[in-house]
Amino acid sequence: MTQAISKLRSFDEFLEEKPENGRYELHNGVIVEMPNPTGKHSASAGFQAIELGLEIRRLQLPYFIPKECTIKFNDNSGYDPDVIVLDKQAVESNESRWERESVITQGNSVKLVIEVVSTNWRDDYAHKMIDYEALGIPEYWIVDYLSLGGSRYIGYPKQPTISVYQLVDGEYQIKLFRGDERIESAVFPELNLTAKQIFNGG
Repeated sequence: MTQAISKLRSFDEFLEEKPENGRYELHNGVIVEMPNPTGKHSASAGFQAIELGLEIRRLQLPYFIPKECTIKFNDNSGYDPDVIVLDKQAVESNESRWERESVITQGNSVKLVIEVVSTNWRDDYAHKMIDYEALGIPEYWIVDYLSLGGSRYIGYPKQPTISVYQLVDGEYQIKLFRGDERIESAVFPELNLTAKQIFNGG
C-alpha cells in the first residue's frame, strides 16, 4: 500500500523534500512512498535493463539506460519508472535539468518506459499511462507478472501479461503479450524476448 506525506508540493519542492531512503513519486502534489519492490520485481526490472542495454550496444544505438531518473510530467507530478531508455542526443540538447538532478521533462527524450506492476497497479494502468501518452513518450510497457491489473486491462481470466502501449497519432495503441509470445517493440524491433522470460527475470 502506498503512503502519502501530507501537504501539496510543487515538483521542485518534491525534489528538495523527498526522503533520501526509500522510493517516492509526486502524484498531483502529494509525495507518495512507493511499495518496496519484491525480489521478483527487481529481478524482472534488472533483466529488462540488461537485455535492452545489450540490444543498444549490439545495434550501436544512441540510447542509454540510467540507474535513476525522474520524469517531470507537470509542476505537480513526477514519476520514477522501473526502467527508462533515453535518447542521448535529445537529453543533451533539451534537458537542462538532467546533469544536475537526473530529471527528464520532454517526451522526445524518452524512447521507452517500463513499469513493473506492484500493489499500486492502478497508477501504472491509469494515471501513468495517461500522463506518458500526454507527454508523447513513444512506447510504454506494463509488466504485470502477478496478474494484479484489473480484468478490463489484462482480460479474464487474469493471467500474467505484458501490455505494450505504442504512440500512434498521439494516442496509445495497446497489444497484450503472455507466456511464450514474443514481445513486439517499435523501439527495439529485433528484440527477441518472450513475456515468460521477462516475468522470470531471464
